[in-house]
Amino acid sequence: MATVTVTAMKATTCMRAAMSNDTAQGASVWLPALSLFTSAGTLICCALPALLVTIGAGAVLAGVVSNVPQLVWLSQYKAWVFGFAALMLVFAGVMQWRGRHAPCPADPAKAKACARLRRVSVVIYGVSVVIYLIGFFFAFIAVRLIG
Repeated sequence: MATVTVTAMKATTCMRAAMSNDTAQGASVWLPALSLFTSAGTLICCALPALLVTIGAGAVLAGVVSNVPQLVWLSQYKAWVFGFAALMLVFAGVMQWRGRHAPCPADPAKAKACARLRRVSVVIYGVSVVIYLIGFFFAFIAVRLIG
């Protein structure tokens, strides 16, 4: 009876460890994806209108704004949009940094998937930072250069 209880306790401990590992791996995907989403919001807010005006597609921009009036709100509150995106990027970067040496599962297939997931997360995070910087350039720097 005592052996069964000890075995059940070990199984429960292993399951909790596996679930916490899955949660950590899930966070390593969701945080960069969320930062990518917020960075894409900065492009839609400011870089897309600047690009359309630059290439002479002002009529297209007027059509887009008339069909999606929320773009005007995003442009009005671009400091908040960029601030939130920067906060998400910093948070995702910290989580990436903290999890860089986290152990992967002992199973070779799961270890390979874990390593691939980490590489994908770093790539998504890098793309997010590049998108954010492009949006920041068009929203705050290009305006001053042109004006």
